[in-house]
Amino acid sequence: MKRAPMTRKGSERLRAELERLKTVERPRVIHAIAEARAHGDLKENAEYHAAREQQGFIEGRINELEAALSFAEIIDVARLNAAPRIVFGACVQLEDADSGATITYQIVGDLEADIKAGLISVSSPFARSLIGKSVGDSVDFNAPAGPRCFDIVGVRYE
Repeated sequence: MKRAPMTRKGSERLRAELERLKTVERPRVIHAIAEARAHGDLKENAEYHAAREQQGFIEGRINELEAALSFAEIIDVARLNAAPRIVFGACVQLEDADSGATITYQIVGDLEADIKAGLISVSSPFARSLIGKSVGDSVDFNAPAGPRCFDIVGVRYE
């Protein structure tokens, strides 16, 4: 399997989630299954089936995180300093050419991406359009809502 890039901060967040799933969520759902099992007939026991379904989700997420972390190539973004060029791990400050609004995104690995937190996946079309650009460049991007143009006003590595 190919080694996927991941920031050190992203790796720490995922390891904390994995630890929480193993030490808090897994025991809680096992207790809920045991409690529901004590209620009797399992065929028509909605609590039991809900707890089993939740256990499946938790175990799936644990497996996903363990696999991702075992194949991850952890990159310490603070040591990169490829500025002013944009590469993996860069925090990019953009200005919308139409509205003048500024927004900041960090280019991260696929598993740690969270658009609400300003973390975009390195494999996303938008991040791919930013890679290799520098401060002062413009980026034209075909968003689902239509074409957008952004000016790159800042690049930093933290």
